Amino acid sequence: MSTPVDDIVRWYELRAGGSLIALEAAVGERAYVVYAGPNIEGASPAELALLATRQHAPGGPAEHPRGSLLHTIGTGISGPSGLVGHREGKDWAVDLRVASVERTGPTALTIHCDDANTGLSSAHLFALDPETGLLTASTEITNRASEPFCLDWCAALCLPFDHSLSRFLSFTGRWANEFQIEEVPLFQGSIVRENKTGRTSHDVFPGGILTNEHTGENEGTALGFHLGWSGNHRQRIDRHSDGRGFLQMGELFFPGEMQLAESESYRTPDMLIAWSMDGFNGVSHAFHDHLERAVLDRRSAAKPRPVHYNTWEAVYFNHDESALIELAERAADVGAERFVLDDGWFGSRRNDAAGLGDWWVSQDVYPHGLHPIVNRVRELGMEFGLWFEPEMVNPDSDLYRARPDWVLGVEGAEPIASRNQLTLDLTKSEVTQYLFERISALVSEYEIAYIKWDMNRDAQHPASGGRAVMHRQTNEVYALIERLRTAHPGLEIESCSSGGARADFGILRHTDRVWTSDNNDARHRHAIMRGASHFLPLRVLGNHVGPRTCHITGRRFSMAFRVASAIFGHMGMELDLRRESERDLDVLKAGIALHKEHRELIHSGRFWRGESAAHTNLMGCVARDAGEALFAFAVLDLEIATLPERVTFPGLDRAKTYRVRLVWPKHNPSISTPCIIDAAGLQGEGVVVSGAALTTYGIQPPLTRPDTCLIYHLKSCE
Repeated sequence: MSTPVDDIVRWYELRAGGSLIALEAAVGERAYVVYAGPNIEGASPAELALLATRQHAPGGPAEHPRGSLLHTIGTGISGPSGLVGHREGKDWAVDLRVASVERTGPTALTIHCDDANTGLSSAHLFALDPETGLLTASTEITNRASEPFCLDWCAALCLPFDHSLSRFLSFTGRWANEFQIEEVPLFQGSIVRENKTGRTSHDVFPGGILTNEHTGENEGTALGFHLGWSGNHRQRIDRHSDGRGFLQMGELFFPGEMQLAESESYRTPDMLIAWSMDGFNGVSHAFHDHLERAVLDRRSAAKPRPVHYNTWEAVYFNHDESALIELAERAADVGAERFVLDDGWFGSRRNDAAGLGDWWVSQDVYPHGLHPIVNRVRELGMEFGLWFEPEMVNPDSDLYRARPDWVLGVEGAEPIASRNQLTLDLTKSEVTQYLFERISALVSEYEIAYIKWDMNRDAQHPASGGRAVMHRQTNEVYALIERLRTAHPGLEIESCSSGGARADFGILRHTDRVWTSDNNDARHRHAIMRGASHFLPLRVLGNHVGPRTCHITGRRFSMAFRVASAIFGHMGMELDLRRESERDLDVLKAGIALHKEHRELIHSGRFWRGESAAHTNLMGCVARDAGEALFAFAVLDLEIATLPERVTFPGLDRAKTYRVRLVWPKHNPSISTPCIIDAAGLQGEGVVVSGAALTTYGIQPPLTRPDTCLIYHLKSCE
């Protein structure tokens, strides 16, 4: 229950989880953020505002503008506004003044503002996670006037950031190479990143990290931010000419898309902000813990993540009942716990040019339906999962021939071809009803435990009836997923979008994991997983063992390296087990057993990235009580020096002692002997070392060939 706050109060603070949000919000005045960042013990909002007193500068306004929560046009801030809109060219100078403030929880409040002149009101929501100190902020705009208001842009918040933050780490990439880190120095001016693909995108992840020049994985100041939204979005970082810096994030609208009629409201997606004085890992810990505590569905969170077997890279569209049953038997033998039948099981879907949208089991391929496969999968002790791409349709399909009016598009504009498919208009209730009925019927008939929900193209003309509808389309995706989950409470759903193009906190409020990338190249996976881990925990990141030869890069890797590269994540397989040697199948089976042995630690422990050279990757998980740890150290290219540098393990208790063992690979990978593996007995009883030595001095890894991944297990001796 919310509690109104006395109107005479001017200063407000939220203090929890190591963070402090200080606000000024006096009734009748503009509200603004005095301070947002790591907690400053004993400091009050009034004190911080006094210490930041600014003055008139020659050539500027008579009174230096403080700004507001959205820096609206005409309030003195010369930089970009967080609220842009108008009524037929009027009412664009919005001046929102505080009407009231209410406490909505011990660490949450809402500031209500009005502007009688333009007929707009706003509600600004602030909530600190009491455990992590992560801030969730959003804004709701309501039109109180009788004439419609065209909202062109509304940021969740204009967040001030400290002048010491001088670098921007963005997360970019492309299909099959997602979550690549790109560093940009901040400058006086603006950095703007926009996504208009209709999904989170491969190349413009809605988030980033601001740092100073000395920040590393485990030390230094960092500010991480993310927009929990799976549609179009914009992020901008501005350094104003007066020296101040501000961050904005929000949904990107197409022209005229957001029209607010009288009494209608628009609420921004949540903007999530985390501060760290302990480097990038501190930011990641806040995001990981918040996702686990406040976003993910608790039904699946309490269940160990089943090891997957996915059929795609084994058979592609060449479905055959007997072959798939054989694959299921082989998958169960090596340790799979969930069998997912991928694209190609329905309608005329023998390739990617036909059948999409016809959600009936193909009688040509499966004359007895899917029952023989499903029954055998269950006999083998595995769950059964099925692939869908509900939002799309092939022009060569029964659905499109019957209902060509069910697709998004602009009249007179030629649809842009992409993977031979078009986007269905989910803003039409008859479309979502059709999809719900067909998917729900299949889930019921085959008792499907898991859906791989794909989306394999951008929405290029997201219009219905001539108007842009990407905002509504995105919300309809969320609603359809929730409707299915309500109808089938045990159903789990994976968000896949040509790999990792729909991976964000918005979709994860409705799904259980994301497919990180279509690229199962074991070497590339290290950079992809490392990048994604800045915001997403391992338990939601699908990570599969691929074929010996990757079909995207053409590179070949040993089974030992492929397995080790997939252990840290929601592990699975995506390869033709009939083509693997018995020796490699034994290695695969041993690797899956190792993952299961340490699965709880991998998925519930504290995740750490180590400081790594360009040709290596160090990451691992430490138990919450620091009593156990599992770290992977991957060598991805030739060493520059004769021997590799020592490896240190972050997150351990310096006061404890640990028994260190090398648990993967099972053979000695060193290119020469004797080495530290022999000297320290790492593949036997191991060696007992102090936590202080392991975190500050480290251990010498053996000299190995590239594409080798070592996994160390550390167990406290106390």
